Amino acid sequence: MINSHAYVSSPAPGNGRRQPRAWFRSDAPTVDLDGEWRFRLAARLADATDGFEAPDFDDAGWDLLDVPSCWQMHGYGAPAYTNVVYPFPIDPPRVPDANPTGEYRREFTLPDGWPAGRRVLRFEGVDSCFAVWLNGELLGDGKGSRLPTEFDVTGVLRPGRNVLALRVHQWSAASYLEDQDMWWLSGIFRTVRVLCRPDGALDDFFVHADYDHITGQGTLRVETDAPARLSVPALGLHDADPAGPHVIERVTPWTAEAPHLYDGELVAGGERVPVRIGFRRVVVEDGLLKVNGQRLLLRGVNRHEWDPDHGRTLSRETMLRDILLMKRHNINAVRTSHYPPSAEFLDLCDEYGLWVVDECDLETHGFHMVGWRDNPVDDPQWLDACLDRMARMVERDKNHASVIMWSLGNECGTGANLAAMSEWARTRDPDRPIHYEGDWNSTYVDVYSRMYASHAEVELIGQGTEEPTKDPEADAHRRGLPFILCEYAHAMGNGPGGLSEYQRLFEEYPRCQGGFVWEWIDHGVRTKTADGREFYGYGGDFGEVLHDGNFVADGLVFPDRTPSPGLIEFKKVIEPVRIEVDPDGRTVRVRNGYDFVDTGHLSFSWRALDGAEGELDVPILAPGESVTVDLPYTGTDWVTVSATLAKDEPWAPAGHEIAWGQAGTPVAVTPPAPAASATVDGDHIVVGPAVFERVTGTLSRIGDLDVEGPRLDLWRAPTDNDLRGWGEGSVMATAWREIGLHRLEHAVLAVEPGAEGLTVRTRVAPAGTDLGILATYTWWTAGGQLWLRLDTEPVGPWQVPLPRLGLRMSLPTTLEPDTVDTVTWFGLGPGEAYGDTTAAVRVGTYTHTVDELQTPYVYPQENGNRREVRWAEVAGLRITGAPHFDLTVRPWTSEDLAAATHPTDLVRRDRLYVNLDVAQNGIGTASCGPGVLPQHQLTAAPASLTLAFEPQ
Repeated sequence: MINSHAYVSSPAPGNGRRQPRAWFRSDAPTVDLDGEWRFRLAARLADATDGFEAPDFDDAGWDLLDVPSCWQMHGYGAPAYTNVVYPFPIDPPRVPDANPTGEYRREFTLPDGWPAGRRVLRFEGVDSCFAVWLNGELLGDGKGSRLPTEFDVTGVLRPGRNVLALRVHQWSAASYLEDQDMWWLSGIFRTVRVLCRPDGALDDFFVHADYDHITGQGTLRVETDAPARLSVPALGLHDADPAGPHVIERVTPWTAEAPHLYDGELVAGGERVPVRIGFRRVVVEDGLLKVNGQRLLLRGVNRHEWDPDHGRTLSRETMLRDILLMKRHNINAVRTSHYPPSAEFLDLCDEYGLWVVDECDLETHGFHMVGWRDNPVDDPQWLDACLDRMARMVERDKNHASVIMWSLGNECGTGANLAAMSEWARTRDPDRPIHYEGDWNSTYVDVYSRMYASHAEVELIGQGTEEPTKDPEADAHRRGLPFILCEYAHAMGNGPGGLSEYQRLFEEYPRCQGGFVWEWIDHGVRTKTADGREFYGYGGDFGEVLHDGNFVADGLVFPDRTPSPGLIEFKKVIEPVRIEVDPDGRTVRVRNGYDFVDTGHLSFSWRALDGAEGELDVPILAPGESVTVDLPYTGTDWVTVSATLAKDEPWAPAGHEIAWGQAGTPVAVTPPAPAASATVDGDHIVVGPAVFERVTGTLSRIGDLDVEGPRLDLWRAPTDNDLRGWGEGSVMATAWREIGLHRLEHAVLAVEPGAEGLTVRTRVAPAGTDLGILATYTWWTAGGQLWLRLDTEPVGPWQVPLPRLGLRMSLPTTLEPDTVDTVTWFGLGPGEAYGDTTAAVRVGTYTHTVDELQTPYVYPQENGNRREVRWAEVAGLRITGAPHFDLTVRPWTSEDLAAATHPTDLVRRDRLYVNLDVAQNGIGTASCGPGVLPQHQLTAAPASLTLAFEPQ
């Protein structure tokens, strides 16, 4: 057995490796080593197998494991999630003796007829540290999990049978650099290949494709490390010297909105290498980040690589699915948090069009827990490792047109090694700006980047009036930089709220150039209960002693890549075309918010709720242009105007909706005067079709329908944003529970039947406080309907917003076989919405089953609210608002929802629970970031709600 401490606990990035270079395909032969490998997992380094690397070692008794894969996802050990804290003692560069070590073996045959030249063994990704032997000979070792590692095997690879052996360690010195808010998973998780490099072939090349937006001129030069010839037929280049420079008088530039690529070919040493060339120029100029002379507005997301069944091992189909979902939801940018993705993903970004901030495989966040002592990015013994990671990313990805910035890493504090990384990247590639968020002085970066800055602070930054840094020179430098939120709007559970307000700032202040929502996907692990019911596991579900719970479930798509309501909201907020329908329904204003393309690829149409529809004649608008056109509709109903794709695009079919606007005049509902008095009948009071309990004034029946409630309700199952917060007193759920809003007591003050109906006066309050709500229920009947006006008045000095304010009632559920409960409503829909997440819903009539009304967040919480409902039909009861109400219908109570930790904990009851609300508190993004904005807070104040009930 080799001396494991020689490389496992060394800060050195590796031994025996080849120099980093560009990733490319060619027509040279390869041997794909993906597939089943022999595998054994040792619990500790000391338990590793002596002599396993020998070609004649008998591994017949070992298991078979797919490569690529993460071994924990196949039952070897278990996934473990931490956000910041290292799951081992902070004692750099050492790691514990209890270090799971995977041993891999694979036999393969080198085909006959390979041309003369070098042979290279390439690993695209191995976590976290490994040593490799070929035919019993030690090739070397490597670290840097999400970066490629190559070994020259020219003198070791044999004709015919070969044996490859790897020893992979879960923990190593490299783990201190990879604390990246994700599951700790191990193994050979990306592709492995043997590459033939024919004599005279290229080892590396660097494509420089510059674009002059003023003249339309393109300049192409390709640096090669061996003599080569270049052909790009569409540019008129045939068997040309790649060095050029080749000046083309007019080229079509590459942008994320119109990702034009020129297909070419490099030929050297009998090898042909396809190249895809995108002409663009990225600069920071006049305090703005520009591409091709135009200020960018980044409508981005942070993207971890994740699959609920395979961990960080993604197929090309899954990567493409991500990109298509992003494009279809108006997302134009990706930050590759917090490491370079598979190179195939960047190929797809080039092809389909996404701006990419390519982030180095580097995060040392856990050192924050010890005051940043011994932080590797400020320790000279880690300089080589830091530079190595930066070089391997830049060299691998330098030929991707989609990559417009290099990011030094994430949440590493500050340090000299980061400055050195920046300097190296600037020297190697001066044509891309440098990004890093952790140093707010911004002395060695080209953009001012922040995480989770509040709306108020973003506005100050946009105005250039933010707090200065301590160093006047650094402050002057930073104020001349564009501002980007590399993370904002934490998409954890229900939310994020406040997206519209952020977008307004991005569009109002040129310096504020957008940002990247955290994050793209919930990292749930597909798991089953003992009885076979499926759910998505999070931190703590796999026996971890140290974990960060469901903080890993914070994405815009669920683990199976189903869009969440947050993604639907984000799509609407960032739509690149703004459509404003005048409230009178006669004109429409359209503005082109694209950065580069006109609206010629779009069709515009209108549709009224009464069924009238037609095309809308909108002239083609250049970026930034707007126009007001007449709407050819003479009716009085709600009208929606849509912009859709005029023809099929590579990422979506014709008819796909890009943007929409809606307007209409709500029909006022005037409550009628009472038509009958309340009568006392024994223990009951009768008001028209309704029966009430005489002592309590509680409604028990409407016609033949058994009813429980309605009565005042202030509680909701806390959302992730309610459960977390920054700063003292900012955790809403804690404040609500301390007051006792989850355990309200209802005291009846008076039950007053009379000539105009029934009045019930109550005081609702939790034990242990003098805070309360006076609630008066006024019931009357007219026209066969039962009417209710709820009037509320707060009592006492309320210091926090209310979770909700409204009524809760329960109705019988459908119990017959093969039937489902459905709800039909007229109001905002089709999806859920809250005060600060209402952009994406529109007025209409919708029908959903009760199950469809539930949003299956990985961690159960308040969900499913429908806003501004004018009327609804549920469980045989029609409910009308005057003018409207918020509606939630569930097969379980809010208390059931609050007690559940996974959706499988929720058990359907034999009744439906219906909330009819004046409003709920907003959602915000306090799970990581600012809470609910003041205008969306539900402050305790007098309020009223008027409803009509009618059995169907």
